[in-house]
Amino acid sequence: METIRAVLSIGSNMEDRYKLLETVFEHFADETIARSSVYSTPPWGVVDQDEFLNAVLIVEVHCSPLELLRRGQALEDAADRVRERRWGPRTLDVDIVQVTQDGVELVQDDPELMLPHPWAKSRAFVLVPWLQADPNACLRGLKVADLVAGLDPADVESIQEI
Repeated sequence: METIRAVLSIGSNMEDRYKLLETVFEHFADETIARSSVYSTPPWGVVDQDEFLNAVLIVEVHCSPLELLRRGQALEDAADRVRERRWGPRTLDVDIVQVTQDGVELVQDDPELMLPHPWAKSRAFVLVPWLQADPNACLRGLKVADLVAGLDPADVESIQEI
């Protein structure tokens, strides 16, 4: 079985947000290499909804990226995640941001699982926690610190560690 390292971005803006994030922390507890603090973040895309709690986990797992996606989806299903509108409210979101195998970043254009996550490089709620979890992180050859520095400062400042 293959071993991969993955960056997971998790978020919730419904019900007991922190408790829902805890289900992911607990599920991956034995596989977690690093994890960020939890951050309060404004909604992205659809702004007429409650603020999110977001965090990043870096995990090392013995499965394929698609199997990891299924594990994240099972956690979302257990949290009664309903996809009523794109970027809308959700009990739990578990996104795979990046996967590396043997130190090499995997790139795939599969509609079911695009790697790396196509919008990660522009989302402060992903990059800020990721940078905290791994100050040396890179995405597609670019330092995450440089990606954060290139974002709108107001977007970065809106991501508040709790």
